[in-house]
Amino acid sequence: MSEEHDVLVVGSGAAGMTAALTAARHGLRVLVLEKGPCFGGSTARSGGAVWVPGNSVLRRAGLDDTAEQARAYLAAIVGAGSPADRQRALLDHGPAMLDFVLANTPLEFRWVKGYCDYYPEQPGGRAGGRSVEPRPFDSRLLGAELAHLNKPYVAAPKSMPILTTDYKWLTLIARHPRGLLTAARVGLRGLLGRGHLLTMGQALAAGLRVGLTSAGVPVRLDTPLTGLLTEGDRVSGVLTKDGALHARYGVVLASGGFERNTELRELHQHGARWTVGAVENTGDGILAGQSIGGAVDLMDDAWWGPSIPLTGGPYFCLSERTLPGCLLVNSAGERFVNEAAPYVDAVHAMYDTGSLPCWLIADQRYRDRYVFAGLPPHRPFPGRWYKAGAVVRAESITELATAIQVPPEALARTVSRFNGYARTGRDEQFGRGESAYDRYYGDPRNRPNPSLAELVRAPYYAVRIVPGDLGTKGGLRTDAQARVLRADGSPIPGLYAAGNASASVMGHTYAGPGATIGPAMTFGYLAALAIVAAKESQHAH
Repeated sequence: MSEEHDVLVVGSGAAGMTAALTAARHGLRVLVLEKGPCFGGSTARSGGAVWVPGNSVLRRAGLDDTAEQARAYLAAIVGAGSPADRQRALLDHGPAMLDFVLANTPLEFRWVKGYCDYYPEQPGGRAGGRSVEPRPFDSRLLGAELAHLNKPYVAAPKSMPILTTDYKWLTLIARHPRGLLTAARVGLRGLLGRGHLLTMGQALAAGLRVGLTSAGVPVRLDTPLTGLLTEGDRVSGVLTKDGALHARYGVVLASGGFERNTELRELHQHGARWTVGAVENTGDGILAGQSIGGAVDLMDDAWWGPSIPLTGGPYFCLSERTLPGCLLVNSAGERFVNEAAPYVDAVHAMYDTGSLPCWLIADQRYRDRYVFAGLPPHRPFPGRWYKAGAVVRAESITELATAIQVPPEALARTVSRFNGYARTGRDEQFGRGESAYDRYYGDPRNRPNPSLAELVRAPYYAVRIVPGDLGTKGGLRTDAQARVLRADGSPIPGLYAAGNASASVMGHTYAGPGATIGPAMTFGYLAALAIVAAKESQHAH
């Protein structure tokens, strides 16, 4: 097989589909290649939030989010962790990207009100948040393509179409009236939607796919990338298992990270292996780009998150370590981090302080109050979790320490000190609960600090915590137009990258909910615009 298109896009997540849609709507003939049997990649498995400051959805919601504030925020948290021109490109072009998606797909978005930036106290940070998420999406618009939509990371019943904002309150269903009201609202939404509503990352991927269909863009499944074609120093197409595909104007690599590549993770990332990223993400695009001289950055980093190694795979913790009545300890029985810190920071602390293995310590009152890893309050942990060593139970703190091979005196001392902090409401060691982000997943009925409560009621539990991730963060080095760069900074003609196939504009940090997907879509959009501009320049000459 040998065929020719104007643009080839490798990968069908948010980055790839946005790039393809943009190129197609600018008059180019586009083909999307997807390695797996389903489209959507890690996007379809995600929460689906989009972090794009200053967009029209926020403005319509009454949020006054200025470009100056967003620039100050990225400068404060990312700094020199990524090129300044790429940070400017995200902020300058992200709003136009979102307007383009709104105009060319059935997607609608809403402000995730109250879900704050991850560092809201930094200059330009917003405690009220600046992330948006897809509104519930009618799956029937996909038609037969619904069968090819990648599955979510955690599947809710079809009768429970849950939005990002619902999750916070559902965890508090036994503690706060809004928990019950949220559950009722979700149930009514499911009833009215008759099982046809998609939410979060499923909605985003589905909406983009419908946009591609309307634009006449095919998505070819089960077509892994095996290499890049070049003519001189220019990329002219791709190699697949079925043969060569030629691209007149450009190739966009949007094939995800390398979280499922054991060899690369051993080389760059301590052999980390607890990921919820798509199984197809083995770094194919990154390796192909490197093979023709593309440089890479941030290969040691990932979109980390403390995770529980359950029998069915890792469970990525959001609220579990933030809710009052638990703490994290290392093998010395000591705390080493603000447990409620942004999830990337929590895992950085695990590695930086040598706190592996790590345990979440909690008491029965904590279990009776809160949803934990999908388990309702009061429900016992499954026996298989105990058998797998993910959970340990004991009648006292000292017995628990012995069971997890932690010094009993040290753990008892740590819990006693922590209980003192909980009584006063002030964590003198790590400041837990001081940031608006800490309090987002806290318990507003817990006083005096919504993130701190004593551990006082037996039995006690230790839950094993590992350095999990949503995907890797390192990849091909790109410029503000998403062009892949060589080590000397020169662009490789005809080659572009976006999403987790490229080194993140977020550097070693994470701005807020959707700070993976927002930049992925923006740089996919910019890659397509750069291809259009290059085509026009080529024709002009």
